[in-house]
Amino acid sequence: MTFVMRRKAPPARVINPSADAWDDFVSAQPRAHLLQLQRWGDLKSRFAWEARTIALGEPGAIQAGALVLMKPLPLRLGKMAYVPMGGYAPDAAGYAQLWDAIQAETKAALLKVEPGRLRSAEEMGLESAGFEPSRQTVQPRRTLVIDIGDADDEIMRRMSQGTRRKIRKSLRSEIEYRRGSDGDLASFNRLMRQTGERNAFGVHNAAYFETVFELFIPQYGALLLAQHAGELLAAIMVFALGDTAWYLYGASSRAKGNLYASYGIQWAAIQWAKERGCQYYDLWGVPDYDETTLEAQFRDRSDGLWGVYGFKRGWGGNLRRSAGAWDRAGNPLIYAGYRAALRLRH
Repeated sequence: MTFVMRRKAPPARVINPSADAWDDFVSAQPRAHLLQLQRWGDLKSRFAWEARTIALGEPGAIQAGALVLMKPLPLRLGKMAYVPMGGYAPDAAGYAQLWDAIQAETKAALLKVEPGRLRSAEEMGLESAGFEPSRQTVQPRRTLVIDIGDADDEIMRRMSQGTRRKIRKSLRSEIEYRRGSDGDLASFNRLMRQTGERNAFGVHNAAYFETVFELFIPQYGALLLAQHAGELLAAIMVFALGDTAWYLYGASSRAKGNLYASYGIQWAAIQWAKERGCQYYDLWGVPDYDETTLEAQFRDRSDGLWGVYGFKRGWGGNLRRSAGAWDRAGNPLIYAGYRAALRLRH
């Protein structure tokens, strides 16, 4: 009998790419995601997170990597390292090396990965690398995604009759839809605060949105405004990378609701995304239930993401569910305490 010794693949080299090199690498991925850009790390690093890009390969040739956000766990129990909507590797072996490198470089007590809707846990080798499903997610697990690759008439045909009617009425009105500048941020922030207070949800402060504008617009996004007779009726921030655009932030006024500015501005955003060459428009977040449950309950519920589902459901999007969040314990004792705290919270 002949025994063949299998050599373990040598550890991949951790490199330190420039911000531009990393963003070019992410942008070139078939599943490029906005939340993996270095700019997203720059944004979060100004608001309580520490951000670091951990990449494997050779100088000038990134083979695998992820943008990692870090934050201390409660009671000084170490830190959590969090990978939002990523990372990237050529195969299962590459992912295994990437997860090990992140753990070694961050020395995190907990490594949390959210693959996003375009990746499976199997594809990223999460279970085989010691990860387990987590009850705590950071980003919405379920979303509605509109295919915007067709002609406008076909996109509208897939919408509900009510949504089509409101879009067309908004476009026939005298609402002005335009791209906003940094001079419009004060008005945007006021409308965001009013919307948050009216619907009982928290919103980021003015400094956050100013930083978003600085880092992402105009290269990756747009501030869109809907005004009528000088009055701001709706405002949204949308972003695009690769074949997908995301609607992340939005606000609307109760004034002149019969003009349906919140519908017209989303249609303007879809047109902006199509001009960018996007195939998909992600409405970013609905309650994490199957379609039957969503349709049965949305009229009776307004808590959490239920409040926006009634608006988003009419746009003809496809319901998509991601692999959720996955955790790997760097310190088993701390992770056991973390899970116990989650059980108590729920």
